[in-house]
Amino acid sequence: MSTFPQIILASKSPRRQELLRLMDIDFRVVLKEVDESYPEGLSPAEIAIYIAQQKAEAFDEDITNEVVLTADTIVSIDGLILGKPESSEHAVEMLHRLSGRVHEVYTGVCLLHKHQYNKFYDKSEVFFRKLTDHEIKSYVDEYQPMDKAGSYGIQQRIGLIGIERINGSYTNVVGLPTEKLYQQLKKIV
Repeated sequence: MSTFPQIILASKSPRRQELLRLMDIDFRVVLKEVDESYPEGLSPAEIAIYIAQQKAEAFDEDITNEVVLTADTIVSIDGLILGKPESSEHAVEMLHRLSGRVHEVYTGVCLLHKHQYNKFYDKSEVFFRKLTDHEIKSYVDEYQPMDKAGSYGIQQRIGLIGIERINGSYTNVVGLPTEKLYQQLKKIV
């Protein structure tokens, strides 16, 4: 197991939890409700970092020697931010927008340790082939992607059959840029 201080993962994402397990990092999950709105005029990277820091700030008074890990993932296409869908219809609409196009996935990460905020992000480009109406509708019906930015999980069927290639980190698209995270955690030890 890792030699890092105790990690508190402030995320209910099973994908982030699985990535940390695969990295052999000890962690426990602690959740707090946080407003995920953001000021207008921020770039996609700035939005992801802003929300990740907002999540971390909710823990600042409670934490001593632990490291709080927060993250936020957003999808961007044509300057439009695609967060989590509000309904099945909205998810279908998002996937139609992504179909046959390239989009960017940004994950902002914040590590809170001893009242210090270490913030960083990663960006990946994702290339979707043209998806059929049936592929999109059946994915939304079967997988209920309401908890996923851009309405899809790269590790699920739609990603496996629809993504032609990515430029950048695969784990960033899953929801946590593990390569960068590991390097930043090593600086804390």
